[in-house]
Amino acid sequence: MRVLVTGAFGFIGTAVVRRLTLAGHDVVALTHRPSGMPMPTSRACDVFHADICDASAIRAAVSDVDAVCHLAALSLVRESFERPAEYQQVNAVGTRTIVDALASKAAESGEPALYVHASTHAVYGAPGRQPIVEITPLAPMSPYGQSKADAEAAVAAASSTGALRAVCLRLFNVAGAVEDRTDTEQSRIIPRTLAVAAGRADILEINGDGGAIRDFVHVEDVADAFLLALDACRRDAYSVYNVGATAASMLDVITVTEQITGRAIPVAHKPPRAEPRVMIADTTRISRDLSWTPHRSSLSKIIGDAWDVIIRQP
Repeated sequence: MRVLVTGAFGFIGTAVVRRLTLAGHDVVALTHRPSGMPMPTSRACDVFHADICDASAIRAAVSDVDAVCHLAALSLVRESFERPAEYQQVNAVGTRTIVDALASKAAESGEPALYVHASTHAVYGAPGRQPIVEITPLAPMSPYGQSKADAEAAVAAASSTGALRAVCLRLFNVAGAVEDRTDTEQSRIIPRTLAVAAGRADILEINGDGGAIRDFVHVEDVADAFLLALDACRRDAYSVYNVGATAASMLDVITVTEQITGRAIPVAHKPPRAEPRVMIADTTRISRDLSWTPHRSSLSKIIGDAWDVIIRQP
């Protein structure tokens, strides 16, 4: 198939483009960077320059593709409190723009569009039941989570009309490395810990006692989930799946990082924040329906792959 991937030059997007091309798909990378700007290396066969909120440009972008994987988004929880309108515009309005373009195309062709949507565990808020199942009511606690919940609603609404056959993937904490790229966002625990190990930060600040537990998944296992979801779009009108793998505390991340790097991680404990103590994915559904297995998502593999990239960077 010819597949449009938005956010194709991001950390996760790079992995998805790689996986789709290795499986034999032709990938069109959509980017908001102006034409003529230097671009990162990509396996995509074509690049389309457009803002995801530009309706006419998005209609042109989807006109000659068979499917869309939508990953472009703003994704920093704490930043979203400072820029809520921008998060709503990019994440919710941008998704509706793509969905509307695909619905128009489906109306003309008489065939539903195939669509895979990158969502987030932030749509759940802080549910009391752990691990979290997909039928858990959505109760986002941040503008970011709300914008992604609104985006999901747009996808579900279009699917209910028959315009889309869609899969929504609720990603947990994606890390690791692919194509010599890793996540460097310092608001996230693994990049922040590795930055200290690499001597690019003096001390690791963590909130509370470090016992908070999160669910980590390797970026290449996430890319596998997108490939499987793309095939599942052909069968189902609308499906939602959690994508997580390994539950670990902040202290676990520090311990494994010290073991892999051979370097001590000095830690400063800050007052605890009002955030969930535990967030773990129940992945029974994606394992059963799509036969997805996270082969690379041990904490040591995730951190080791990221470290291998970081130590080669200038």
